[in-house]
Amino acid sequence: MVSPVSEFGQGVMTAVPLIIAEEMDLDWAQCKVVQAVVQAGGNARSLGNPLFGGAMITGASRTVQGYWEPMRMAGAQARAVLIANAAAKWRVPTQEVSTVAHACLHAATGRRLSYGEIATFATAPSTIPVVERSQLKQPANFRLIGKDVARVDGFAKVTGQAKFGIDQRLPGMLYASVLRAPVHGETPVSFDDAAARAMKGVRNVIRLPYGVAVVADNTWTAFQAKRALKVVWTQTSKARSYSTDKALAEFVGRAQDTTDAGVVMGSHGDTEQTLKSAAKRIEATYTCEHVSHVCLEPMNATAWVRNGRLEVWAPSQAPTTVIGASSSPLGGFKADDITVHTPLMGGAFGRRIEVDFVLDAVLLAKAMPGTPVQAVWSREDDVMGDKLRPMMAQHISAGVDAQGNLVAVKHKMVGESIFGRFAPDALTGAGGKDEPVCEGFEINYGVDHRLAQYLREQRGVDVGFWRAVGGGYTKFAIESMIDELARQANKDPLEYRLGLLTKQPRAQAVLREVAAMAKWDGGKAKRNRALGLAYSDIWNTHCAMIVDVSVNASDIVVHDIWSAVDCGIVLQPGNVARQIEGSAVWGVSAALKEKLSVVNGEFQQSNFHDYPVLRVNETPRIHVKVMPSDNAPGGIGEVGLPPVAPAISNAVYSITSQRLRGLPFKLT
Repeated sequence: MVSPVSEFGQGVMTAVPLIIAEEMDLDWAQCKVVQAVVQAGGNARSLGNPLFGGAMITGASRTVQGYWEPMRMAGAQARAVLIANAAAKWRVPTQEVSTVAHACLHAATGRRLSYGEIATFATAPSTIPVVERSQLKQPANFRLIGKDVARVDGFAKVTGQAKFGIDQRLPGMLYASVLRAPVHGETPVSFDDAAARAMKGVRNVIRLPYGVAVVADNTWTAFQAKRALKVVWTQTSKARSYSTDKALAEFVGRAQDTTDAGVVMGSHGDTEQTLKSAAKRIEATYTCEHVSHVCLEPMNATAWVRNGRLEVWAPSQAPTTVIGASSSPLGGFKADDITVHTPLMGGAFGRRIEVDFVLDAVLLAKAMPGTPVQAVWSREDDVMGDKLRPMMAQHISAGVDAQGNLVAVKHKMVGESIFGRFAPDALTGAGGKDEPVCEGFEINYGVDHRLAQYLREQRGVDVGFWRAVGGGYTKFAIESMIDELARQANKDPLEYRLGLLTKQPRAQAVLREVAAMAKWDGGKAKRNRALGLAYSDIWNTHCAMIVDVSVNASDIVVHDIWSAVDCGIVLQPGNVARQIEGSAVWGVSAALKEKLSVVNGEFQQSNFHDYPVLRVNETPRIHVKVMPSDNAPGGIGEVGLPPVAPAISNAVYSITSQRLRGLPFKLT
């Protein structure tokens, strides 16, 4: 089977083919999964995700959600073809033929044909068989889905045989490193490459529209020669006036300005009037700093131009955007002349949906036709050239009645736009609504009067998709406010949420389950230790989380995390648990440690020595309960991140009576 999706540790190279295997009645032990090799004029469109308009993109927790029904239909149609051929061979009606793992059966006569045997004489029908949704398997009959089958990439990874993008090797391949401007948006005016060219092993120095590249025999030489370049950069980028400390204060001012409405993301009822008439109004402002992706495998790509055709090995989340960038005026190739290979990748989390690192290889291979070139970023390149999570300020106004029940909520979000850079046409078409930036603003809580507004900032720094995207900070603000409302109403935060979710049984179920798992005690502090609770409902998945936190002087320590998750039909329960674990670790790291500062457009951090992330000895124990249901599959790869920060914040409040409203957290 051919996998159309990018595998970067989330298990989709197993999950998506598994859907076909289930409906086709395949023996998983006999299945081999290979990564799709993509050609714009061939299979690119047919392999695309419907939730991305048919584009080949892996991300936004949409992979299983998008491929679920198409893959089921494809498997059922293939099974129908096998049955038809077996029936014709036996000269019996198709209704008398059934399937088991990898074989067709005729129960009346006891005859059996393996799929391999059928393949030796089968003929393809002139039209694809029609399969109705009602003919698809019922969940109770699944043989593979819901079981923890072995991941197709697992053995190669644990034995060191797996090939990632950075492992690509080709005959005569050279290695490249690109020096980019210290400020986003700047370009080279002039450069002195004499010292670089004098180094042994340097093959070429090439000017690119956005930087200067060194091509050499190995990456070490390319890195050293890059450091020897002397480049004069333009001084015209808007980002040169951007400093995060000053800008964040300005964002907060806009968020709190009642006259600045921005773009309405969602509106229900009469929020403004209900807030005015509420018995009490509670307001709070929440902020988050920039964070970097720091993927384990640095950005890299390999390209080879032969006879005018381009072949790319890109550890990318989006082969469609690789083709688009390579066939743009900058890339200069015809789409039909481009082939894209998608190797395994060591982390992605939104960073590899970008094309900047792929264009490095494409443009350099174009400048050196006949020679394969691998462009590799150093860790410093990775951090300082990153597309950061947006810095955001959010202001929430909540109105409650005399009993403390929530009756209205207004949510204002202020920050740089992702789509403004990445997909400006999409932003314009949506009337200025940046859905990724504001992701998670909608809530399941039963509040009739809700208003969400987005106020765009344009400061010139490149922001992008970081794991959980908007949900990482919108849920922080919402769930922190819900906890505050519960405390002010003298109600248990769990019971308060349950009261707001009377029409959401799945939400109530995960909350009750996680409370039982963690032995929820109302969040009461015991000396310097307490439990904190939060809930998330985005990506069509319900996730409840409780954390066990202690505060020692100025240190916040997360000891345990419990999570109950209902993502509908579960393809691989063990993998769902691992995704919750992984994204929860990201959440703890971002909440307690990570911050990238900018001064006059220049990033102030460059590597792990000054951009710390959570270490193994700081990682909490994580306990996950997967709660399958017969609902359509929801997203899972990012689900464990949004509840982490508010749960920690809510626990800290129980201990210190201090509300933490800025990410990363800092005790005062």
